[in-house]
Amino acid sequence: MVTMTDVAPARHGAAGVRIADGLRRAILSGEYEPGARIRQDDLADLHGASRLPVREALRMLEGEGLVTLVANTGAWVSSLSLAECEEMYQMRERIEPLLLRYNVPLLSEQQIDELERLATVMEGANDLEDFIALDREFHLSSYAVAETSVLGDTVLRLWNRTQHYRRAFMRVFRTEGDRSVHLEHHLLVSAIRRRDLDESERVLTGHIRRTRLELARHPEVFSA
Repeated sequence: MVTMTDVAPARHGAAGVRIADGLRRAILSGEYEPGARIRQDDLADLHGASRLPVREALRMLEGEGLVTLVANTGAWVSSLSLAECEEMYQMRERIEPLLLRYNVPLLSEQQIDELERLATVMEGANDLEDFIALDREFHLSSYAVAETSVLGDTVLRLWNRTQHYRRAFMRVFRTEGDRSVHLEHHLLVSAIRRRDLDESERVLTGHIRRTRLELARHPEVFSA
């Protein structure tokens, strides 16, 4: 027999997941800047929910590193210092190529064709947010086949934490007219298609490192 006490937690849990999904998308799309205050009452009104599932959603996103909660004070979008971002990119340089190595033998030709299509579409993407979304789909799709117990989730958290700063890098990249990122995407697809594990890792490592070094040249990105 299902009682009201059984149903209530399940309802709040589903509402919390729904609110977390919406807030996560808003943070990753840049609707919320790093350091922005997240007002629980506004979220509750937006989603037609009580504050309980809102608090659950914020705790979920705190666990993902997207939100910082301060007891008896409130919630903010997490921000990174230059040193913190540098550390996360150093981690990405080392573990993402390993995750890619696990995936390359398992990717189908159809999936590799889709990676090539995304790389080509990105070259013609005039809108920054379109490019960011395509770039995220490109890389995360290349990691999505192999089952891992820790590695995949760790990479996703690092992607989420550095999303805003990757966007800032792309603003610089587009302003300066640098096309190297597109070349790297195509080189990566070519290495994957040949099932060349070492070359795939090498290209991806350099791809991530270049972003890290470019961000280090622009410390103003982290002062906002």
